Amino acid sequence: MNRISVRGVAVASATAVTAVGAVVGVASGDTKPASSVADVAGSTLLADIPSGSQAQTISDNVAAQADAQQADATAAAQKAAAEAARVKAAADATAKANAEKAAAAAKAAKAAHDAAAAASRASTRAALAQTFSPGSVQALAQSIIGNATQFQCFSNIVTRESGWNYTATNAGSGAYGLVQALPGDKMASVGSDWRTNPATQIKWGLGYMNSRYGSPCGAWDFWQAHSWY
Repeated sequence: MNRISVRGVAVASATAVTAVGAVVGVASGDTKPASSVADVAGSTLLADIPSGSQAQTISDNVAAQADAQQADATAAAQKAAAEAARVKAAADATAKANAEKAAAAAKAAKAAHDAAAAASRASTRAALAQTFSPGSVQALAQSIIGNATQFQCFSNIVTRESGWNYTATNAGSGAYGLVQALPGDKMASVGSDWRTNPATQIKWGLGYMNSRYGSPCGAWDFWQAHSWY
């Protein structure tokens, strides 16, 4: 039964009741119409109530809308998560690339620094080698020692130990310089330039001979007996 048929039944019933009420009222001498019954019959509450199939349809529509909204929310959350993951991956890749570039730059800078330092040392050695020939080193030693006899003894030892090469290095022992100090860094007590400055080596060698043998000639005497001093 649809909404129209329900309303029709209600109106027909209300008409019948009204007619009966009127008869009863006349019979009893009450001429007041049964308006309360007519009002009830005229109500549309029954007509407004959906049928069972209509209620199910409404329920299904509401459920479908809720499912659709949930699906949209889930899709949006998944999309946001995927975008966040993409952004993080890109940021991580950029950070890694920057770190690798920084490491490579630092390595290149260190290599350049080391190369420059090595070139500087080589240049210094070359300059000193040009400045201090064996003859000039001998003249320098003579000016430092002063006494001709002591210089000759000193020269005898240096000639046999290093051939007046102030960068001479003994491959076996590591002894270094004009007087073959062992180890070479002993001469740092006279000057930090002991590797490249023959004057520093001469001063250290003269001091060593004087303190251990009394003089260069005393050192020469010992050297002749033992081939070392």
